[in-house]
Amino acid sequence: MNEKYFDALLNIKTREEQKGFLKSMHYHRYEPTPYQALDTLFEDYVITSNDRVVDFGCGKGRLNFYIHHFFHATVVGIEMNEQFFRDAMSNRESYLKKHHRGKEKIHFHCCLAEDYEIDSLDNRFYFFNPFSVQIFMKVVHNILQSVEKVQRRVELILYYPANEYVYFLENQTAFTLKQEVPLPGLIERNFNERFLIYELD
Repeated sequence: MNEKYFDALLNIKTREEQKGFLKSMHYHRYEPTPYQALDTLFEDYVITSNDRVVDFGCGKGRLNFYIHHFFHATVVGIEMNEQFFRDAMSNRESYLKKHHRGKEKIHFHCCLAEDYEIDSLDNRFYFFNPFSVQIFMKVVHNILQSVEKVQRRVELILYYPANEYVYFLENQTAFTLKQEVPLPGLIERNFNERFLIYELD
C-alpha cells in the first residue's frame, strides 16, 4: 500500500510537499508523515475513540484523517499557513462526503502553535519537527499549564525527533520516555527514522 492508495481511501489530497522558503526560521516546511510510518506506529501504539489528538503543524490534515478513520478519535489540526489550512478544510469536506460520520470530531485551527489554547480534553500531541525548539518549549509549557488546571494523562508523540526536542523534554520537564517505535528498513540508515512517545510523569 502506498501514499496514493491511502489518499484515495480517505478521499483526501495530502501528497504534495511544501516548496520554496518560509519567512520565519522558527517554522519548518510542511512534509506529511509517510503512511507507511503511521502504519508502523499504530501497530505498537494505542489510540482509542476516547482520545483527543492534536497535530501541531498539521499541513493538509493527513494524520488527522488517518487517526479519525481508523480509531474514531477526536482530532485537532493546528496550522499557521492559510493555504494549507484551506486545503485541510477542503480535505475535511471530501473526507466527510465519503465517510459520512464523525463530523463533530474533526477540527482545524489556523493559528500559530504557541497561540493555540490547549483544550482540557486534549491528551495526545503530535510533532513532526514543525518548528524550532523555542516554539516547542512554548507549546509544551502551554500543555503543562493546561494539565495543572485539569489533571489528566498526556503523551507527546515525536516523529523524526529533533535532538533539541529530546534534550529539552528529558532535562527540563517531567516528561519521560514511554516507548520507541523504530521504522524497520529505515532506522538502519538514519537513526531519526523512529517515533518517540513521552508521557508526563
